[in-house]
Amino acid sequence: MDELSALTPELSRSLLAWWEMHGRRDPEQKPWMFTPEGTWSEPYEHLNPYPIHVAEVMLQQTQLQVVLPYWQRWMESFPTLEALAQAEVQTVLLSWQGLGYYSRARRLHGSAQTLLKRIGSQSCEDPQSWPQEPDFWLDLPGIGLSTAGGILSSAFNSPLAILDGNVRRVLARYQAHSRPPMRDLRLFWNWSDALVAAAPGRARDLNQALMDFGATVCSPRSPNCACCPWQMHCSAYAAGDVESYPVKETPRAVPFQVIGVGVVLNDAGEVLIDQRLNEGLLGGLWEFPGGKQEPGEAIVQTIARELQEELAIDVSVGEELISLDHAYSHKKLRFVVHLCQWRKGEPQPLASQQVRWVRPESLADYPFPAANARIIAALLDHLS
Repeated sequence: MDELSALTPELSRSLLAWWEMHGRRDPEQKPWMFTPEGTWSEPYEHLNPYPIHVAEVMLQQTQLQVVLPYWQRWMESFPTLEALAQAEVQTVLLSWQGLGYYSRARRLHGSAQTLLKRIGSQSCEDPQSWPQEPDFWLDLPGIGLSTAGGILSSAFNSPLAILDGNVRRVLARYQAHSRPPMRDLRLFWNWSDALVAAAPGRARDLNQALMDFGATVCSPRSPNCACCPWQMHCSAYAAGDVESYPVKETPRAVPFQVIGVGVVLNDAGEVLIDQRLNEGLLGGLWEFPGGKQEPGEAIVQTIARELQEELAIDVSVGEELISLDHAYSHKKLRFVVHLCQWRKGEPQPLASQQVRWVRPESLADYPFPAANARIIAALLDHLS
């Protein structure tokens, strides 16, 4: 039997039966998947795509339990597509603060403006007015095949597959696939497509079942194989080596950098912040100025040099305020933060969008990267 033919209607039926008993079908867990009456939607019912779109983008890099409170706060701030489209970018970024990968927020904001032009403000509450063509969604920034499939299958029960990390892990284990999934994406898409095709009229439920199954049973560590509806057919289970799948890529060395950061105060007690350029993961956020330490350079020299190069100001670098480590997916950083006193020079945004003197108690009004929260807390504690 070849690998693809192993994905039979029996697998879809058994997975759906498991999901109907054990899936995350609680409106407290996935409120965007329920009708206004609070019921799980029937196959013929359409849901409002806007809250689903928001949830799917948030879930691209983040687990459900982390996303839920962010989604709830987002929907309170931007309850409709029109509200999001008309919001200021800084307000959007502030609502996203702490969720990471901030380019998602900027793309969601831009997509809302595109969608509003297509739908019109009078019709955006009507699911039937929303585009149902996958190609339209794939043209939106940050929307790939899996996110488009998730939005359209959830909102309209469209017969489209998904292939997020949970689904890739489930399929890799079921097949005991010998290569990292990202090297054979077309094959994995074929398997996911086959599962959806084997459950006609239930793409919405089947995709939700796959995600719930991967998140709660076929989990990355300590999978609960005793509760698995596919146990008797799972090749990894038969081999007695479930946690060896999916096969991982050889890890790359993660670079480490030391960043000198200056918390600059003026004679009025205001603190200097600058806004990053819009490019990159943290684009558009505010931060305390600084930069990379050069080899052989003392950290106080790094801070003084960076503030001169990036802001054209002279400062006296004082005591260390805080030192903290922060890991991203592609690098590890150590922020060494010193209090600084402004001496001379009008701050210029030479490497940023804009600079601003603000009262320390007003820092909460600006969206900062997650690592800066501890810097702000340390500053306020010092000043108190």
